[in-house]
Amino acid sequence: MSNLSTPVLNPAFPGGHGAGGRVLADALPGDRVRDLLLILGGAGLTALAAQITVHIPGSPVPVTAQTLAVVLAGSALGTWRGAASQLLYVVLGLFLPIYAGGASGGSVVWGANGGYLIGFIVAAGLIGWASEHGADRRWLLGAVMFALGQLAIYLIGVPWLKVSYPLPWGTAIHDGFTVFIFTGIIKSIVAAACMPTAWRIERRLRTGR
Repeated sequence: MSNLSTPVLNPAFPGGHGAGGRVLADALPGDRVRDLLLILGGAGLTALAAQITVHIPGSPVPVTAQTLAVVLAGSALGTWRGAASQLLYVVLGLFLPIYAGGASGGSVVWGANGGYLIGFIVAAGLIGWASEHGADRRWLLGAVMFALGQLAIYLIGVPWLKVSYPLPWGTAIHDGFTVFIFTGIIKSIVAAACMPTAWRIERRLRTGR
């Protein structure tokens, strides 16, 4: 009789596990307290990254390091912890000045940037799911995953931006997506370089080789 507890490699993602597989955060000991601290850490990382802001002339949406924090949190924490960290970030920002540029309050969520905040939750969950299947172990696969995760943010953020002003579709797409393509690619490359490296370090610490 086969051992049902033995993890099965998912052929779709080389080196990964099946659904609900191991992510980098699972290398840390603990259970509920660990998960809570990880969720708080993911929210804190996003809050810090939100303060790295560059305003683009003509666009109501600034360039920030937030999306890099979101994709890294999703990848490292997995589906539910990654999404929970971003949900916590959005909720805390209603009361604390942790949104981009130190902003806070419901007016930010219901304003031009609100769709991107909601997109953070979705993207972290999607990237977490892909990472549970091993997508963050390989550089190229990881880069594609991180790019698609950021795209999920824009798929929610751009329509929200259009409605909140309102703007013509062409303007909303340009101001809310096109101007961020280059920085998004850079963030995907950075994240794709970080995660396989982190996995190699984890493996050496775990196995001694």
